[in-house]
Amino acid sequence: MPTSPATAASRLALSHLAPAVIQSEIRAMTTECDRIGGINLAQGVCDTPVPAPVQEAAIQAIHDGHNIYTRLDGIARLRNAISAKQLRDYSLTYDPETEVLVASGATGGLHAAAMALLNPSDEVLLFEPFYGYHVSTLQSLRIKPILVPLAEPDYALNIAALQSAITPKTRAILLNTPTNPSGKVFTLDELEAIAAIVQEHDLFLITDEIYEYFVYDGAQHISPATLPGMRDRTIVLSGFSKTFSVTGWRLGYATADAKWMGAMSYFHDLTYVCAPSALQHGAAAGLEHLPQSFYTQLAADHQSKRTRILSALTDAGMTPTTPAGAYYVLADATRLRGKTAAEKARHLLAVTGVAAVAGSAFFRPGHGENLLRFCFAKIDHDLDDACARLRKL
Repeated sequence: MPTSPATAASRLALSHLAPAVIQSEIRAMTTECDRIGGINLAQGVCDTPVPAPVQEAAIQAIHDGHNIYTRLDGIARLRNAISAKQLRDYSLTYDPETEVLVASGATGGLHAAAMALLNPSDEVLLFEPFYGYHVSTLQSLRIKPILVPLAEPDYALNIAALQSAITPKTRAILLNTPTNPSGKVFTLDELEAIAAIVQEHDLFLITDEIYEYFVYDGAQHISPATLPGMRDRTIVLSGFSKTFSVTGWRLGYATADAKWMGAMSYFHDLTYVCAPSALQHGAAAGLEHLPQSFYTQLAADHQSKRTRILSALTDAGMTPTTPAGAYYVLADATRLRGKTAAEKARHLLAVTGVAAVAGSAFFRPGHGENLLRFCFAKIDHDLDDACARLRKL
């Protein structure tokens, strides 16, 4: 018999996940900032200039006809350059033929890794404050994120809390260092403690190292895959969005042992087909031709920007926490009007024209309500304008 209209209509429904999905607070503040023509310190858009070799190589690649699909794991030139970069920076050896994936952003690399290595109902431990896209990506795949709070005010690792969060369903730890939103850089002692737990419980370690070159005051980024016994169980994610100021290119990568990479590449192909073809040549040129001084200067430039935003927030009565890495600052918003961090962020935008993100976007419900996150990876004119506006508070 034909299905009745009532029965048919009952099948037209959102997925079980969809009703709980809301626009990220970062995107919401960006939209509101654009609406009023404000200065966006909410989203990590990184609108500083693109290095000339990167830009010119991408343009030339378009003219040269590199506009069709690449191999599912990326062009050989970029895979070779990524392999050389990991060897140069961390003494990590990855075979560019079998252990490097050029991904559609580090986010695409995380999605591919989760699809390849984790199952629905598996648990993955993340540190709080967390990056929302990490949590949401896992949830979208029916994987359960388990939050492990870092110890305030300096967000130190709480080893006991990490140990107690592990259950028989735990399959991996997802680690972001340097960290969004706090700017924490995990120390060698902390990483060794995490590595010991990972090996004790036979877990994967998935590391998001997208801010690897943004470290300040002598801090050092250590890739956890370099620690004894960790290379074969660590999935390293990074990319070019932040380093080369090309967030809109959606170009990242993953490096991992060959026994994991085949499945990761398959799922990346299934979702994205390949990363943007011509833009891969731009990133390769950056890795091949930019000198080490470029990365040193990148950190120095952003340390200067950090100094200016910290000073402005202090003058505005919004005591900041000094980040050791990345390009975000968490600041105390207690003095701002509003019951929640989201209300405080909208009040700040209305009064100053400066957009920040509610700290609650990076914590479990009920936490972070007196914090705002500010991004300082802005061109100097806009950053200085934002600082002047904040000081008027």
